[in-house]
Amino acid sequence: MNKKILSSMMGRMLLSFLLLFPMALSVSAQETARKFRLSLSADGEAQLFAYLPSSPTGRAVVDCPGGGYAHLAMEHEGHQWADYFNRQGIAFFVLKYRMPHGDRSLPIGDAEAAMRLVRDSAAVWGVNPHDVGIMGFSAGGHLASTLSTHAPLAARPDFSILFYPVITMNGGAHSGSRENLLGKHPDKQLFDLYSSETQVRVHRTPPAILIMANDDKAVPPVENGVAYYSAMRRVGNACTMLIYPSGGHGFGFRSSWPYHELMLSELTAWLHQLPSSKVGALRVACIGNSITEGYGIPMASQNGYPAVLQSILGNGYLVKNFGVSSRTMLNKGDYPYMKEPAFRDALDFCPDVAIVKLGTNDSKPENWQYGSEFATDMQTLIDSLKALPSKPKIFLTTPIPAFKSTWNISDSVITTGIIPVIRKLAKKNKCMVIDLHTLFAADGDKMLPDGIHPNAEGARKMAEIIARELSQKDRKRKCEK
Repeated sequence: MNKKILSSMMGRMLLSFLLLFPMALSVSAQETARKFRLSLSADGEAQLFAYLPSSPTGRAVVDCPGGGYAHLAMEHEGHQWADYFNRQGIAFFVLKYRMPHGDRSLPIGDAEAAMRLVRDSAAVWGVNPHDVGIMGFSAGGHLASTLSTHAPLAARPDFSILFYPVITMNGGAHSGSRENLLGKHPDKQLFDLYSSETQVRVHRTPPAILIMANDDKAVPPVENGVAYYSAMRRVGNACTMLIYPSGGHGFGFRSSWPYHELMLSELTAWLHQLPSSKVGALRVACIGNSITEGYGIPMASQNGYPAVLQSILGNGYLVKNFGVSSRTMLNKGDYPYMKEPAFRDALDFCPDVAIVKLGTNDSKPENWQYGSEFATDMQTLIDSLKALPSKPKIFLTTPIPAFKSTWNISDSVITTGIIPVIRKLAKKNKCMVIDLHTLFAADGDKMLPDGIHPNAEGARKMAEIIARELSQKDRKRKCEK
């Protein structure tokens, strides 16, 4: 569905249903202060059931019950969870999504609409728009993982809770879910596209917890939940996996399951350790290449420089990593950054502060042959940031030194060709410069063996330098138009 049409339709429906169909407020022993139901689709088939807590923390969970994309288990995989979440101050939303009958856009569109609606209504419902997770069971777990790996930033969850999820559409797939979602004779390419274990991306796919039973015969854990965990761990994303000895498939919130209370306590502990920024936190976008991404650093989502920067700055800031390995500032480079989905995400994030660290890969001779266009391309990136409604304060960093010429990266080109252009553009646009090249010159011991990428210690030093620069400057000052 056209995004503009969907946005307009959602706005009209939200107003209509808030005015016409809210359920009576109720304060109960379940600590649910308010319940209501909203329609998400013009045909009225897709619906969102809201349970708002009496003492909100700002966190929210959108729930996708399972049922093989043929029906929905709305009770033990839906409404029965409301009290558990509301007692923790977490707003809870149960999604009644439409069955695909081979049209995958129906459930996916409904889930994306639900995520957008919760974020768009955050101020009214006591929700932090940057702390909205998704929960899914079985086929609903596939839907939740699909949003976690495919959705645009506005609809992408901040964390995922996946119960005995259908993950793969390849070998080991739940055949009924696959056929109902993709049709009886789908293009084979769709199998990979909607096999979530093949779509996990570093930093873009949110933290997850997977909860399964070892004796699940309907959705085999190894080919599904374990495969998703492995993909997350492989790229360094935060992920937790709990596999209980028995329970089969579909235990949901059933208290008769022997591990019910243990599971709830472990899920609660996971939720408590999950970081959350304050409402209205200053948004910081870290834009860059593999050095920003955290190449070569184990668990880069926790140990790369943006993650360390987050820990230094605290929850009054929300730091996001939009780094992509091998990317260039040059649009004629081998892997241009501005053509990446990560750059679109960085703009959609609408940052208050942008830290731009590009140029290392541009120094390769095969890329620097287009060096005369470096200034124009970086100006385009700066203009894209300055055009955002948040009017971000932009920091241009110089590349850290290339201590070796690995991959044809040239420190002399960085020093004599790239850094002067960065300084000139910073002066022209009244942006700040963080001179990482100079400040890192004596830290060859904090690099990986390739001499290009910092190790975990080097990433921490980068974060400390950047945090210090942020604290020394007027954080309210913006780059001029």
